[in-house]
Amino acid sequence: MTNKRLAWSVLALLLAINLMNYVDREALYSLLPLIQGDLKLSDAQAGSLASAFVIVYMFAALPIGYWADKGKRVGWMAGGAALWSLATGLSGIAWSYASLFSARAAVGIGESSYGSVSPSFVAEHFPAEDHGLVMAIFAMAVSVGSGIGYIAGGLLGQHFGWRSAFYWTAIPGLILAALATRLKDPQHAHRAAAVAAPKPAPAPGAKAHSPLSSYLRIFKIPSYTLTTLSMGLMTFALGGYAVWMPSFLHRQWLWSVGKSGSIFGAMTIVSGIVGTMAGGWISDWVFKFNSRAYLIVSATGLLVSTPLMIYSLMSSHVDTALVSLFVAEFFVFLNMGPLNAVLVAVTELKSRSMAFAANIFVIHAIGDALSPTVIGVISDRSNLTLALTITSFFLAASGFLCLWAMKYYDADVAAQEGGVSAPVYV
Repeated sequence: MTNKRLAWSVLALLLAINLMNYVDREALYSLLPLIQGDLKLSDAQAGSLASAFVIVYMFAALPIGYWADKGKRVGWMAGGAALWSLATGLSGIAWSYASLFSARAAVGIGESSYGSVSPSFVAEHFPAEDHGLVMAIFAMAVSVGSGIGYIAGGLLGQHFGWRSAFYWTAIPGLILAALATRLKDPQHAHRAAAVAAPKPAPAPGAKAHSPLSSYLRIFKIPSYTLTTLSMGLMTFALGGYAVWMPSFLHRQWLWSVGKSGSIFGAMTIVSGIVGTMAGGWISDWVFKFNSRAYLIVSATGLLVSTPLMIYSLMSSHVDTALVSLFVAEFFVFLNMGPLNAVLVAVTELKSRSMAFAANIFVIHAIGDALSPTVIGVISDRSNLTLALTITSFFLAASGFLCLWAMKYYDADVAAQEGGVSAPVYV
């Protein structure tokens, strides 16, 4: 198999696993009305089920990212996919809030194993000039997988019950995890060359970097830190929408859980595919003229999406609300590939799993570890429309951080490529 065919086959398999990553994650949210009725959960408790997943997900990512950069990245990806699939199946036998909370937390461990490693693993199979499009294709799983999860969760839950929905969505991930064990790590050749190459004598008194110091070095890259913070604010908003939008449609328009999940899921799939692919293609095209293209496209999409999302929540007409929601999602999804391409561009090959693990930790710590529960609390005290409207302003804040990161991007890329320890910012 040629290198090009191998690269695309790796992308296809890991994209399929990433799809199931989001199917298993998001199916829960279409099922919340049924689960709340069965287990007698408040909105705050229902939101905390998402927070349980995210908190474990982000804390597990840090040690996994460090260990994965030492080798055996394939094992972390395949094992993670198998673990989260099993935990999804176990969610179907939950008998109480505590047992379902525990099962969703276990899903977080498996997904962090995959999420810390897979983006850089995919990118390393392709040349740098293709990273915008490649990362966009890979990130398309966010919208498509989420949409399938909403649809599958809503329809399976409505016709067969919420427990059966978890059983059925667990099966494909186990099959794909087995296929992933056959992948070969492209970093092995780099590591072999590094071992064979003569090594300079260590400086007197030099010490090996600890895991903590290794992570702190990554956060000394300004464009990485600002991009990660931007993604965190965006994740606060998107995590809140992901959990509560099916319930919002169910309450606002008096739709069934099947209809709410199917309509929101279909909109997310279409807007996600079009928006994510457009973002990757546009950013790679703009990159020919401006090296900061990934941040320009991302900032534009986030800033434009904010008023559209607020209008969709406040509209009293279902048709205009849905059109505005669709267009808002399109602009949000423009950044999915470009921002991941930024993370790849400004970090070293030897520490990219750690870079993505640290990114996972931060974006979820300030993002959807908080927002589902916060929105649930606000909803309990006022209403869901107000809670989601407040959340929308985080998209605009995310866009402004992308603009700020542009100041440092070129120097950070040059430092990473040339091994410069102190880049000069202009």
